[in-house]
Amino acid sequence: MRSIWKGAISFGLVTIPVKVYSATEQRDVSFHQVHREDGGRIKYKRVCTVDGEEVPYGDIAKGYELPSGDMVILTDEDFADLPLSTSRRIDVLQFVEQEEVDPIYFAKSYYLEPDAQGAKPYVLLRDALERSDQVAIVKVALRQRESLATLRVREGVFVLETMLWPDEVRAPDFPFLEEDIEVRKQELSMATSLIESMRGEFDPGEYKDAYREALQSVIDAKVEGREVTRPEAEAAEEPAADLLSALRASVEAAKKERGEKRPAAKAPAKRAAKADGKPERGGAKGGAKAPASSKKSEAKPRSRKSA
Repeated sequence: MRSIWKGAISFGLVTIPVKVYSATEQRDVSFHQVHREDGGRIKYKRVCTVDGEEVPYGDIAKGYELPSGDMVILTDEDFADLPLSTSRRIDVLQFVEQEEVDPIYFAKSYYLEPDAQGAKPYVLLRDALERSDQVAIVKVALRQRESLATLRVREGVFVLETMLWPDEVRAPDFPFLEEDIEVRKQELSMATSLIESMRGEFDPGEYKDAYREALQSVIDAKVEGREVTRPEAEAAEEPAADLLSALRASVEAAKKERGEKRPAAKAPAKRAAKADGKPERGGAKGGAKAPASSKKSEAKPRSRKSA
């Protein structure tokens, strides 16, 4: 990995020099726009809509369009005067419980590596933060933008997760929230059963990007000159008659997928009889010996076969 930023964590009077690395990467298959006839790459020119002339990159500025259609042009000097922190510091503002931060605010994750002289204070803050079971709320300026972020520990390394500002999160204003929708008790109970039947420990390694793998197979087949094989379409399931039936069928399917066996129908009755202290059927006089002798007679042929 290559670091994208160098700075320091500012924690009270303690300064911890660090390097910042992108913690994630997209694995999408990338394409170019090409001419269908000969595969030539498509190029784009920067053309001014006023005079129709191609504009060199050095002559391009940033413009803000007003509602009237007029354009306000900003220069590099205008941006230089903005109060964007250039101190390259990750300022710790406060510490909070991790559950207090809604994940909807998270934007991008970065790893922080200490410089050689900052290893000891880095480990000290890391261990103290782990012991407290809290995360640090920090402010940092990355890529010409100031952001709030959280600082937490993952596998012994600080993870900086930049956050959206509150006014960047949209309010879920949907009509159904104002409707009085009735949910029956049986439906809620069955939905809860479905959740229980599908509960397990999350292991991201169990999942894969099936679309990306299939797309890569198509590309490999094209390169090798093979015929592209199309996967068979899955049979469409018939829709359930109602919501409760769909939930019940989903519970049964989830149990079947996990290999759970349904208990025998007579098992609860036998357990109840024993719990009452009453003899089972055939345990009375006159009826107990016949089944016992039949069991013994059946056992002998089995023992001879196994020998």
